[in-house]
Amino acid sequence: MKVRHRTVRLPLAQPLRISRATMAARDAVWLAVEYRGHRGYGEAVSSTYYGLDARTIRRLLNDTAGALARYRTPETALDALRAGELPAPGTPPAVTAAVESALLDLVGKRAGRPLHQLLGAPTAPSATTARTLGIGAPRAGAEQAARLARQGFSVLKVKVGLPDPEDDLDRVLAIRDAAPHARLLLDPNGAWTTAQADSLLPRYAALGVEAVEQPLAPGDPEALAALAARSPLPVIADEDAAGEEDTRRLAGRVHGINVKLAKCGGVTAALRIAELLAGSGTALMLGCLTASSLGLAPAVHLADRARWADLDGHLLLAHDPWTGIGGTDGTVRAGRLPGLGVRPVHRPRPHRAPVRHEAEAPR
Repeated sequence: MKVRHRTVRLPLAQPLRISRATMAARDAVWLAVEYRGHRGYGEAVSSTYYGLDARTIRRLLNDTAGALARYRTPETALDALRAGELPAPGTPPAVTAAVESALLDLVGKRAGRPLHQLLGAPTAPSATTARTLGIGAPRAGAEQAARLARQGFSVLKVKVGLPDPEDDLDRVLAIRDAAPHARLLLDPNGAWTTAQADSLLPRYAALGVEAVEQPLAPGDPEALAALAARSPLPVIADEDAAGEEDTRRLAGRVHGINVKLAKCGGVTAALRIAELLAGSGTALMLGCLTASSLGLAPAVHLADRARWADLDGHLLLAHDPWTGIGGTDGTVRAGRLPGLGVRPVHRPRPHRAPVRHEAEAPR
């Protein structure tokens, strides 16, 4: 197998402000794994929160390239990844997810089958996706909400967490009035204290908000579970629920867990988390980082397994360099083409930064 990667910049259509930061662009590293005329792709994006920059991603992919060369076929490499033998221990979940994505894309293309069929779903999943509204002025939020509602979005995820909670309430009220038929989700990104959450949750319930994601600062899952037990609104864990261990701790104690492939380690890890949640009373939410359609595609193939889908990261970009999952009308759809079902909008330039461990795998 031959492995190459390339770094690209993904500017957002407009800066996205959340309670802890404002983001205007992300770096993405595209991974390509080639074997006997087929090529599979994956994407890992930089994240300040997770301490992952493009340089680190490239270094880790270089290390993984040497490991991939030891496997005879993409299928055996994928089996090794599923068994936890690949990549090396300590590899960040986002990198593992990108490697798995490329292998799944490659294996699907070799088999002539889309990813959802490889995962046991006969028909292509589709899901209503939330659309994120960053922190801003009430009037701007109302105008954006009205525009999105006209486009077909029926779920709006509103970022909150301003120093004065009344400012957030004013904006959510304006958004609700501008899009009265939309379902509203809130995401403070851990900005509230317990006292604030106890005060604000009943008020948001009165406004018709459907659920609140990670209201408390991460690091105290017991406090989050206790809040969920007395909350008038469903509480969804995000930053406090990174992987399987966190899921076991919170299953049945919060109303939902936001599973992001870049956070948990990819499709295989997400499926294990879904199994852990089954029958627990805790619902699955599928989320994402801001990324291209390439980065979101694996999650879209799982979309029919989730109660909530927040798979709009590609819709926040000024230009999505990949296509194949839709979403501009409020619904994401898994591609029916073999593999991930996505393709570049323009043919990619030759991959820069060829990986040193580029030898053909033994046959």
